[in-house]
Amino acid sequence: MTKKNQDKPIINERIKYPKVRLIDVLGTQLGIYSANEALQIATQKGLDLVMISDKSEPPVCRIIDYGKYKFTQEKKAKEAKKKQHNTSIKEVKMRYKIETHDYKVRLNQALRFLQSGDKVKVTVTFRGREIQHVNLAIELLNKMATDLTTIAEIQQNPSRDGKNIIMILSPQKK
Repeated sequence: MTKKNQDKPIINERIKYPKVRLIDVLGTQLGIYSANEALQIATQKGLDLVMISDKSEPPVCRIIDYGKYKFTQEKKAKEAKKKQHNTSIKEVKMRYKIETHDYKVRLNQALRFLQSGDKVKVTVTFRGREIQHVNLAIELLNKMATDLTTIAEIQQNPSRDGKNIIMILSPQKK
């Protein structure tokens, strides 16, 4: 069975259980009926018989307007998707001998990323023999972490990764 078919509730004639627990439109339990009797009751009211749960014995079915039910389910799913925020990792790159103004630009960039709820990977890159100045790069990363302490927390301390030194910051949990 595909995922799409699993999401669709079983309705009307597709309910193959001999007995079902029936709930009316208002949410009152009507009792246990045969599937055919329950379907007749739903049809008389001009509504649909929808299986809510097949986990219990007998399965629970409800008399509702399926079109309206489907619409509200889709609306709930849309709202849940809207509230969901996928955190991604944004990267801020710089060199260990960065100028003050450029540093402030990178700091503001990282601040913006953190405020929007994303993690920030701060990378200091080296070329050639510059790798000797690892301590300066670590100082720079620690300075950035200190400048962002109000909004960020260090997820990964500065560490060497080939010819780079990286540090990962994540937004503080409220």
